Amino acid sequence: MTTSRAAHDLADPPTRDAAVERLVARHAGRPVVLGPGVLAGFTDAVARHRARGSRVLVLSTTRGAGPVPDADACEVVELALAPADSVTDELRQLDALAHDLPEEVVAAIEAFDPGHEAVWYPGNFVTTDEPLLGRELLGGRPRAFLALEDKLLADEVWAAAGVPHAPYRIVPARLEDLTAASDALAGQPGGLGTVWSGDARDGFNGAGNYVRWVVDEADRAEAFAFFVPRCDRVRVMPFLDGVPCSIHGIVLPDGTAVFRPVEIASLRDPGRRRFLFGGLSSWWDPPAADREEMRGHARRVGEHLRERHGYRGAFGIDGVLTADGFRPTELNTRVSAGLTQLGKVAGELVQLVHDHLVAGHDTGLGYADVESLLPLMDAQRSGRAVAVGEGGSVGGSDEYAVAWDGRHLTRVEEPTGNRLVLGDTPSGFFAKIEPCAALGPGDRLGPLNAGLMRHLDATHGSSFGDAEAAPDLR
Repeated sequence: MTTSRAAHDLADPPTRDAAVERLVARHAGRPVVLGPGVLAGFTDAVARHRARGSRVLVLSTTRGAGPVPDADACEVVELALAPADSVTDELRQLDALAHDLPEEVVAAIEAFDPGHEAVWYPGNFVTTDEPLLGRELLGGRPRAFLALEDKLLADEVWAAAGVPHAPYRIVPARLEDLTAASDALAGQPGGLGTVWSGDARDGFNGAGNYVRWVVDEADRAEAFAFFVPRCDRVRVMPFLDGVPCSIHGIVLPDGTAVFRPVEIASLRDPGRRRFLFGGLSSWWDPPAADREEMRGHARRVGEHLRERHGYRGAFGIDGVLTADGFRPTELNTRVSAGLTQLGKVAGELVQLVHDHLVAGHDTGLGYADVESLLPLMDAQRSGRAVAVGEGGSVGGSDEYAVAWDGRHLTRVEEPTGNRLVLGDTPSGFFAKIEPCAALGPGDRLGPLNAGLMRHLDATHGSSFGDAEAAPDLR
């Protein structure tokens, strides 16, 4: 499919502002419920809704990192999540909690919105097949869309869309089957081994929590012990060396808009055979031919999702730019972190378009209109280094400037353009450097993200270990 001329050039600020106002018109001024989720994550949304005349109630599970809404900007109702041992566990709890709120929280919502006029924005990880206390929902997604994120379904999507992918085997979570699959796919002795990914039997899993790097017998035993109580089946693939990255699109009724690649700072600890979840960046530039190939893959996947699954909205394809080209590993059917990073050039527009598409509303936009944001995404690069410490604590929250010398981060008093923000979460703590003034066009985020983890180990007692960035093989 070739891109037709956009009727609405959304890279033009007045045109973009008009599209935003059109999308928010049906909800402006109505009461708004946000969450459940991290309070600091709702700060910008609270300000936007207040500016449009809405009263806002936030369902807060924890304070989080960064600024929170002003005390008089919204009503905050606190909810307690059970202690979580991973980001996956934390996100699963959000969906369960939203559909089974404590009586006192229900009472607070009813008192806030007695006329049931509110619009409820539950977030990406809450399912919307059943209503939440009878309120209109904008955001979230139906279970059928969430189910498409199961990593064991992804390879069927690649095959149907004609996207080249690595060899794989899907086997029962039995040690003999996993061992046989690993032996068949691992390559030469002394190589990088295989990667095991668990199914979504018990619900969504993400942040690399259900992914294991397996090289030797000890790795197999440890990975098997993890998967056997949690999954029925496991996908085994060769370890893909190269730059972890993603490509994103939005499926509209008339076609699929596609954007630019994003680097994923998925780091590795070879000694402990661990993957470490990091941040994202649009500073990185793959070779031009690889970029266009990735965009073509995304367009074909989007069309397959539209035609085969009735899908509408945003999606992302994560994978690795290997020596042989891009090889996909997973599908995310939402405004994932990479598209959130890209979408910052357009303010709230990308999320609004996605939310309205998922809810079945007419956006008034075609795929070429939405794709007209691509030049803006190429011109205005951004990124953030991220570290998620599971089981640790930073003692509340903190924020300070850091200097980067290419290997080490150092806390400094004077502004550098690199600001480290930390905050506790139900599963540990979250840290980010944003903005990343140390980066420029073409630069990799991975080394800076590895430096962030070394800094946290040295200053906050975390245990990220010997994190290193993947090599660029193109």
